[in-house]
Amino acid sequence: MTDRAIGVSLGEIRRLARDPLLAFVVAAVLAALVVFILYPLASVVVMALRPDGRWTLEIFRHVAANPYLLQGFRNSILMGVLTAGIGTGIGFLFAFAVTRADVPLKRFLHAVAIIPIVSPPFIGALAIIMLFGNNGFITWNLLRIRNFPIYGFTGLMIAQAVTFFPVAYLTLRGVLESINPTLEDAALDLGGSRFRVFRRVTLPLAMPGIASSMLVLFIETLADFGNPLILAGSRFPILSVQAYLQITGMYDLPTGAALSVLLLVPSVTAWVIQKYWVSRKRYVTITGKPTISSVKIVSPAVRSLIFAACLAVTAFILLIYASILWGALAKVWGSDNSPTLRHFLYVFGVGFKAVRDTLTIAGLSTPASGLLGMVIAFLVIRKSFPGRKFMEFTSMLSFAVPGTVIGIGYILAFNKPPLVLTGTLLILLLNFVFRYVPVGIESGVAILRQIDPAIEEAAVDLGADARTTFSRVTLPMIVPAYFSGLVFAFVRAMTAISAAIFLVSSRWNLMTVQIMAQVESGRLGAAAAFSVILVLIIFGAIFLIRALLKARYGRYGGSMLKF
Repeated sequence: MTDRAIGVSLGEIRRLARDPLLAFVVAAVLAALVVFILYPLASVVVMALRPDGRWTLEIFRHVAANPYLLQGFRNSILMGVLTAGIGTGIGFLFAFAVTRADVPLKRFLHAVAIIPIVSPPFIGALAIIMLFGNNGFITWNLLRIRNFPIYGFTGLMIAQAVTFFPVAYLTLRGVLESINPTLEDAALDLGGSRFRVFRRVTLPLAMPGIASSMLVLFIETLADFGNPLILAGSRFPILSVQAYLQITGMYDLPTGAALSVLLLVPSVTAWVIQKYWVSRKRYVTITGKPTISSVKIVSPAVRSLIFAACLAVTAFILLIYASILWGALAKVWGSDNSPTLRHFLYVFGVGFKAVRDTLTIAGLSTPASGLLGMVIAFLVIRKSFPGRKFMEFTSMLSFAVPGTVIGIGYILAFNKPPLVLTGTLLILLLNFVFRYVPVGIESGVAILRQIDPAIEEAAVDLGADARTTFSRVTLPMIVPAYFSGLVFAFVRAMTAISAAIFLVSSRWNLMTVQIMAQVESGRLGAAAAFSVILVLIIFGAIFLIRALLKARYGRYGGSMLKF
């Protein structure tokens, strides 16, 4: 270590010593990240490498010799790659239509494109069964086709594309909006054709965002559990589902842990590439406020074609959600479509405990996750202390870890002293808080980098301590990031399945687990009713969070969720 580095470290330690509250917060956050993120992951690795008390690779040799499990790994990678490509393509289509093509109904297209984000991740799989299954509305009622091959690759690919393309859309919309449109106008004025300008100017400037979007979708697909569990079937095994079945069906924790480690490697690798390579590649195109562009890059014919393609995707999304509502109101989906409310009565009767438990868990974990995200963002950007880079890396690591791995890790880590949490409310709360805090951190970091630190320094000069500065100065300025963190934490707490399915118990259950149980038992109407209620609760909570922040701080963020 250089003398300068030693001097910087000593200076950081002295600054912490002068502010005991800051030192305590830093130590508490670092300890919590180690215990609730690194420790569970280490437990999974240790179980896979030391299943019977001695270090061995026998479990991995067993997995490598099992063609079915290896096929699950290959299928997971294949599905991740295809979803990344197709989802990013659809996301780019919507983003380009809204930001560059100036198509009609832009607000409507934007609203429809983000609906899948605020709904259970496997609701698309449920709708696909209703539409294309053996008694599906399209396959049987309209086309009279039996045994349509919707289970396996085809159905899962459709569900994954619908579920994850909105993530690509939001990413790429921001990228395209940041590109100064006068650059395209200048290229056109110099004689370039519209397609040539798109290919040589627009597309290269958007490439960092496209690469980042593809990597994020790859990670999200590897981590997904709900869609594969419903649609993959035995002919198209997926590794996350196989890890779950090894533990819950075979009661084989070591093999489940080994499969989780295999799943962890490509996920973390892609995340590191996305975070530390792709996200650092920027093309700066704005040096001041951009001038108004005439949006000449898209011809009327191409604009109509883009609009038609967006409408086709929009119609399919609306069909999915209409089928869920229809399934919730029909007596027996596919055979007796007469309207009834008995499925909703079942939810509010037999299934009401799951509704109450889910609201309790989401209501408690959301403010904790949102506030922790703002605190970590504040520490990482505004403070200098030993372990800052470690805090930044570890706090974001949970984004890259598949939920199956987290769930197995929590079982292994907190099923024995000194922390016995299995079956309790606390283990669910901790899982949601630390798993979904990265979005709040990223939003907070992005906004804090745009705010002059002199504002906070002035508060310190006037005698404010770290707590007062953060609560009275910093937090009101980063309300949009706070809103995004709160909304994301609540949505994920309401819709999570991959990690939570390992952690629920008879005392604490979740609506998503109930939906899965209803689907597996063939009660699609009850599953659809649960889904409808879940979506309504989420939208109501979003508007409530927005109203509370507006009442407290006079404004709110989240332009993403404006309809």
